[in-house]
Amino acid sequence: MDNHDVLDLMKHAADTAILPRWRSLADNEVQEKKPGDLVTVADTEAEAIITAELRSAFPEAVVLGEEASATDPDLIERFYRAEHSFTVDPVDGTANFVNGSQDFAVMVAELRQGDPVRSWIWQPGHGVAFTAEKGAGAYRNSTRLKTREIDEDVSAWRGVTSRKSLKKEKHEPLSRLHSAWWCCGVDYPNVAMGRADFLVYKHVMPWDHAPGSLILAEVGGQAIRKDGKDYSPAEPVRKWLIAGSSDIPRKVLPYLSNSLTGKGTNNEPEDLLSL
Repeated sequence: MDNHDVLDLMKHAADTAILPRWRSLADNEVQEKKPGDLVTVADTEAEAIITAELRSAFPEAVVLGEEASATDPDLIERFYRAEHSFTVDPVDGTANFVNGSQDFAVMVAELRQGDPVRSWIWQPGHGVAFTAEKGAGAYRNSTRLKTREIDEDVSAWRGVTSRKSLKKEKHEPLSRLHSAWWCCGVDYPNVAMGRADFLVYKHVMPWDHAPGSLILAEVGGQAIRKDGKDYSPAEPVRKWLIAGSSDIPRKVLPYLSNSLTGKGTNNEPEDLLSL
């Protein structure tokens, strides 16, 4: 499957399983996997459509779907060991989707030897696609995204997060962190386009970060762990990731490191939309 084929598959899954239920979900079509972690019938049906086609086209590849991993704990371990794999997030930003927001996305990434080589983000509510191929750039629809020029004034950098505790704290000389869009499939493209300069995440799952991290890499950005090492979707990461334009993540890490401990935040809810 070429880049257009995969994107068309994602659009088909959205048209078939997601958009018909947007802003019209029945109560019995929404469940909690755990408190605050929602899943809908749109998630499971869209993932099944995408996974089936990827497995048919690439029978040797491991396809790691977010919902499938919840019922098959061994799947993610097979993904970590795979030479060829895909990640599938059928509805990223499920809470946004449930609340009727446009800020949700369908995301797929392809990895070779654990390294993202192609990625796709389709935002059905906005009708916008973001794609990337390693060494060939990143695109918003058919327009290639450019590497951004970064202000050298640290205090001018706009950081976003969904963690309430981080927004309450001061990380001088950084400005206070703002609210993210609560959807990796919106957050990462917004950084690539300059609507924010860096992102701080507590939860680090491959299907959330593989697509966007490649898009940022193709416009000169980076994603790092809290220990300063480069982020790889094929390596388990317990908590915390900083992604952003240029080398901003490495520059802001010293100012954030004392807050990235997780102490006292295990039960802290992320922000919910006020809709």
